[in-house]
Amino acid sequence: MNSTATLPGLVEMLRTIAQGERSAEDWIHTCFDQIEAREDQVGAWQYRLSRDEYLAYYHEHQALLSTRVLKGLPVGIKDIIDTKGMPTAMGSTIHQGRIPVDDATCVELIKQAGGIVLGKTVTTEFAYFKAGKTTNPVDSERTPGGSSSGSAAAVADGMVPMSIGSQTAASVIRPAAYCGTIGYVASRGELSLRGGQPLAQSLDSLGLYGAKVEDIQLLRAILLRTDSTLEALPQAIPLQRVLVCPGRLVGEVSVEMEHALSLLSARLEDHGVVVDVMADTDNIRRLVHCHEQIMAWEVCRNLAYESRHQELLSQPLQTLLTNGLAMERKEYIDALNQVTELALWLKQQLSSYDAILTPAAPGIAPLSTQGTGSPHMSRPWQVLGLPTVTLPGYTNKQGLPLGLQLVGYQREDDVLLAQAKWLLTSIYQK
Repeated sequence: MNSTATLPGLVEMLRTIAQGERSAEDWIHTCFDQIEAREDQVGAWQYRLSRDEYLAYYHEHQALLSTRVLKGLPVGIKDIIDTKGMPTAMGSTIHQGRIPVDDATCVELIKQAGGIVLGKTVTTEFAYFKAGKTTNPVDSERTPGGSSSGSAAAVADGMVPMSIGSQTAASVIRPAAYCGTIGYVASRGELSLRGGQPLAQSLDSLGLYGAKVEDIQLLRAILLRTDSTLEALPQAIPLQRVLVCPGRLVGEVSVEMEHALSLLSARLEDHGVVVDVMADTDNIRRLVHCHEQIMAWEVCRNLAYESRHQELLSQPLQTLLTNGLAMERKEYIDALNQVTELALWLKQQLSSYDAILTPAAPGIAPLSTQGTGSPHMSRPWQVLGLPTVTLPGYTNKQGLPLGLQLVGYQREDDVLLAQAKWLLTSIYQK
């Protein structure tokens, strides 16, 4: 195992600052120490400030930053999200050297809250399948997942306490599962996507990474422009009833992953939670298929300019574009209609439960030579626009992460995060 993460959670760091135990500058140096020790191996950053550049900005604005909630602590931003004055190339040579003139809304709000953009984290090509340089911080021979690979790896390895990613299929949840950290995907439309590269407008959502659920809660409050004081963080909410969706209902899944799901289910029952297993159905796989169709149709129309440069696109992306162009609009509309129908079905299934518990990935992170891993475990929930959070903690016998995910009701993200906080602090064995 390779990871040497040294950071506590974001909120814990802020509490040490408030109590005078550590200064923000101390934590900034800790982040840079970790980056300088590990970046050559992990490769989380596409572009980043040097320590001297960061500290020069911090010292110049220290009086103001000290009054803001994030106190000048660093954040990583996925390289499909615009950052003023910093390159945003979306993992493609087509846009190499592109420097946005404005920040994306999420970046602006982080800055207003006193965060400093340390740099741009590696993304796969246009947030699809072609991997960047990032390796898994737990095992450098394995993929960190995609497409928010650098964002997940940077937090999991203790380089920064927070990062922003995006998800169209499984781009936040799967990397969090593979790297052993917490990833959260907001209900679709909950957080602003202004200034981010669109991939499929019916599917795209913003995502956040942190070491603890309370870190995600704080970042979410900042991005919603609600009360973002540490005292206002929502308390944990115990789960009462959980519906388990076995991985086999979604697609291929490893024995190890299903075992982890069974272990957590048993622990929930030991704590008095009612745990029921979803009845065998092909509806979840239907959602997977609908997601694939919608994504193909929309991606090839969003990437119209990039389609003119076929020679600069990876083969997987070329294939997706070809498939999308070959679809009839009737197939696309039918997929959208099926999703509406299946959303009503799932709402009925879930009506007496607090949340769905299901695998976050098919298994452990594959070797990097095998790609970034399959996204099918997140496709059903993403096509429905539901909020999800990765639950790290379980591993296989070799110590490789086996992440599960909790899926909530649309627009009830705060409840889902409070439930995840309870689950991770009260149920998981440390």
